[in-house]
Amino acid sequence: MPRHVVWIRAALLLAVFLAGPRAWAWGPVAHQAVLTKAIDTLPNPLKAFYKNHRLELPSLAPDAEGPPPEEGPERRFAVDRLLPFPFLDLPRSETETKARFGEEASRAGRLPWLIHEGYARLLEAFKAGDKARILVESDALAALVADLKNPLALTDNADGQKTGQHGLFVRFSARLPEAMDRRLKLSPEAARYLDDPKEYSFGMIAATYIWLDNLLYQEALAKRGKSGYTEIYYESFELRCGEILRDRLSEAAADAGSYWYTAWVAAGKPELK
Repeated sequence: MPRHVVWIRAALLLAVFLAGPRAWAWGPVAHQAVLTKAIDTLPNPLKAFYKNHRLELPSLAPDAEGPPPEEGPERRFAVDRLLPFPFLDLPRSETETKARFGEEASRAGRLPWLIHEGYARLLEAFKAGDKARILVESDALAALVADLKNPLALTDNADGQKTGQHGLFVRFSARLPEAMDRRLKLSPEAARYLDDPKEYSFGMIAATYIWLDNLLYQEALAKRGKSGYTEIYYESFELRCGEILRDRLSEAAADAGSYWYTAWVAAGKPELK
């Protein structure tokens, strides 16, 4: 085999390896917007801590290249593979979910349980008073919470492949936030204490999923009559789906802040210097 062919194949494999893990996450612009606004939702002194160290959050650091390392295809929860909306009988335990749905549970993803695991790590970081760990785990947990606010992360039609809207996940989750730029202004509510952080994550699932049909419909209208995904398309896409995006990311910021605040309170409100 010619050497140049070997190098081309190696480069393609490396590209797939590097791109694959972020297939189900928001793009950097969206994630950074959520992080920035999540800080604003917090009460003092927690807000002061995050503001003083905001540039030490991995995704807001001056040399940041995007969200923290992803968990690949696990970082989604295609719940409509398992149950019809409104998912009333959805098990809360991952073990029970796998026992009931078998391989379908594995294919659906682990997003709710990744949030539970991330919250537990943040709680331990607060208890230990480890500033670096607090910031890293806060960044990672915010990204996971934000993912659960994305309707496309909760469906087997995540990329629009079942409705002839191929590539929709990247267009909505990364390209649209980039196109909106400074018009992507979030208005989250104040962070609040979560009595049951695990149960709260499951409550977010149905509340996010209800946006799916509207998103699919509006994007189809935005594409109608256009030959490609040009600037004109994104202008139409923003007109039809910009408010959906702002709403989802605003809620993500509020809930990310709520998870941070809850972990801090559960840790005994340690003094953060």
